[in-house]
Amino acid sequence: MDRNFALEFVRVSEAAALSAARLMGRGNEKAADHAAVEAMRKAFDTIAFDGTVKIGEGERDEAPMLFIGEKVGNRKEGSTKLDLALDPLEGTTITAKGGANALSVIAVAEEGKFLHAPDTYMKKIAVGFDARDAIDLNASATENLRNIARAKKCDVRDLTVVVMDRPRHEDLITEIREAGARIWMIGDGDVQAAIATSLPDTGVDVLMGVGGAPEGVIAAAALKCVGGNFQGQLVFRKDDERERASKMGIKDFDRVYTMEELAGANVMFCATGVTDGSMLKGVKFFGGGAKTHSVVMRSETGTIRFIETHHDFSKKIKV
Repeated sequence: MDRNFALEFVRVSEAAALSAARLMGRGNEKAADHAAVEAMRKAFDTIAFDGTVKIGEGERDEAPMLFIGEKVGNRKEGSTKLDLALDPLEGTTITAKGGANALSVIAVAEEGKFLHAPDTYMKKIAVGFDARDAIDLNASATENLRNIARAKKCDVRDLTVVVMDRPRHEDLITEIREAGARIWMIGDGDVQAAIATSLPDTGVDVLMGVGGAPEGVIAAAALKCVGGNFQGQLVFRKDDERERASKMGIKDFDRVYTMEELAGANVMFCATGVTDGSMLKGVKFFGGGAKTHSVVMRSETGTIRFIETHHDFSKKIKV
């Protein structure tokens, strides 16, 4: 994959973040999400590539744009074919409430290398490089924590587990507490939490629990870039989700997907902060412009670049 795409795609996540950030703390989740989606969709068409949304805002009947299967990009004969897994606003509730850790994220892969699945839930486990061989989603949380602690040469009591604060995680939280590990509860934003397992000084050792499947594929792509590991298992909420999954080629509904099966070959990941977070700063507006903070990662080289961009609205279309 051409490395020049890295800066092209970060401009897209910047556009979405700038638009969503205008609505920070305004209490309107739908408006913030719509602003990010619309800006991202428009920005994609400035890039010379032939893109297909594999993980997006939902299926065609649920999303007006950036739906699964939608074609994007300034497509011409011979254009590079790439697949996209994206979330224009990861953390709609966070943004609406003015909270921390909202992002605009895009993962890019070679054609056919992202899991093609309906918009549903996913059971997840994510760790950093030092524990990449220690996880098994088929094992209990207790077994995983013991194996992770052994790999990290520490006690289970030293581990910090990120779990989304949801009623469905009541049993998981109880088991983690009984195992002796510490828990960091989050309201939203499990992509950033998954990435945090692989970054120094975050204090995060593992992500566990059930969240959105789209975010799971995106997190798998990001962790592949930084040397971590991720496993996921689709969790279907309704029978029609199983039917749609079957039409998309999924036959084993209980399959535990490896990181490579979720995001194969060479992948690229970029994200721009919408609100301030542990990994990225949020959008800062000033008279006539704004400042954004982004990260770009490539699995092929293992590079991680943080980019601070100053936007002059007098020289571009305002968002």
